[in-house]
Amino acid sequence: MILDDSLALRRPFRERSFGVVRKLGRVNWLFVLCVCLLAGVGYAALYSAAGGSAEPYAQSQIIRFCGMLVMMLGIAMVDIRLLAKLSWPAYGLGIALLLVVMLAGHTGLGAKRWIDLGPIEIQPSELMKLFLAMALADYFKRATPEQTGNPLYVLPMALAVLIPVGLILKEPNLGTAVITATIGATVMLGAGVRWWWFAIIVAIVAISAPVIYHHLHAYQKARIDIFLNPGADPLGAGYNIIQSKIALGSGGFFGQGYLHGTQNQLNFLPEKQTDFVFTIIAEEFGYLGSLAVLGLLFGIVALALHTALTCGHTYGRLLALGIGTNFFLYCFVNLSMVMGLIPVGGVPIPLISYGGSALTAVMLGFGVLQSIHVHRDVTFASPDDL
Repeated sequence: MILDDSLALRRPFRERSFGVVRKLGRVNWLFVLCVCLLAGVGYAALYSAAGGSAEPYAQSQIIRFCGMLVMMLGIAMVDIRLLAKLSWPAYGLGIALLLVVMLAGHTGLGAKRWIDLGPIEIQPSELMKLFLAMALADYFKRATPEQTGNPLYVLPMALAVLIPVGLILKEPNLGTAVITATIGATVMLGAGVRWWWFAIIVAIVAISAPVIYHHLHAYQKARIDIFLNPGADPLGAGYNIIQSKIALGSGGFFGQGYLHGTQNQLNFLPEKQTDFVFTIIAEEFGYLGSLAVLGLLFGIVALALHTALTCGHTYGRLLALGIGTNFFLYCFVNLSMVMGLIPVGGVPIPLISYGGSALTAVMLGFGVLQSIHVHRDVTFASPDDL
């Protein structure tokens, strides 16, 4: 897949009159509205998860969101050419943070994924996905078809993907590592790297699956075993997915009503404020409510891809593609997980699940996405600008 310059819809404007007011007018406010609506859904779900109380989840989450919304709009005002210059420093920062996690990270639930900064904890693997997309977009911004077809030209970026993926696997965090690798592959495909190279890699991984399984951690093997046969341990490892399916099915077409979901209110749902928060929506608002939320989620993905297609410069197109892919994978993995289509992996659903790291990373990416949209017609006039 090659996002060619001919796909861009160029709109003339004079950069000298491109002030803050003009930039605010160019923000995709439909996108901002969808993000705010999704955060409202998250507030309602977290309020229900606490048994009809704003504490301890909903209130702190909406306060964080409001702060992140201001940050998103602030980043949207920053010239995308300045952000492009920060691509590799950001990548280096992400690698450094992952090394800090490996050496002195905070351990929780058997994994070392966080850096404890006192009042807050950050999860560098979430930020690394954005930083990787920025670095790849910067590298391929002027690549020719001949270069993207040259393995020696692509090899440095393959290593740039494998380094953070390896560090994230070390935490261990298999789900985020796979998502990070997929984002890297998608941006490289968008730049014109040959698709069959990736097909060969996927085939090798598939053939090596038994060997890979043998080297997984015990809890990762258990997740795969339970995915294949949840009934083998219904009160232990299989409990989460069984209760999730019960909640999804009990909502019916119209749902049981807000704050009246039996699985939720009787505390049968596991991790209902984080990984399995969508089950609350399905149980209380039914098929129709779930469909509306899915419409919001994939509406955001569509608007991100629209920004990629209408951007007039390669850097913005590739980066918007990476950001849209990241959000899509969040949604796809979480929803597939709660429905039992893939093993449980601990991936939250953006703007709905409780937690600060994923929210911060997603809103930071959305800020960069809006900067791309606002500055979609700027000209990268010289190698220094690029």
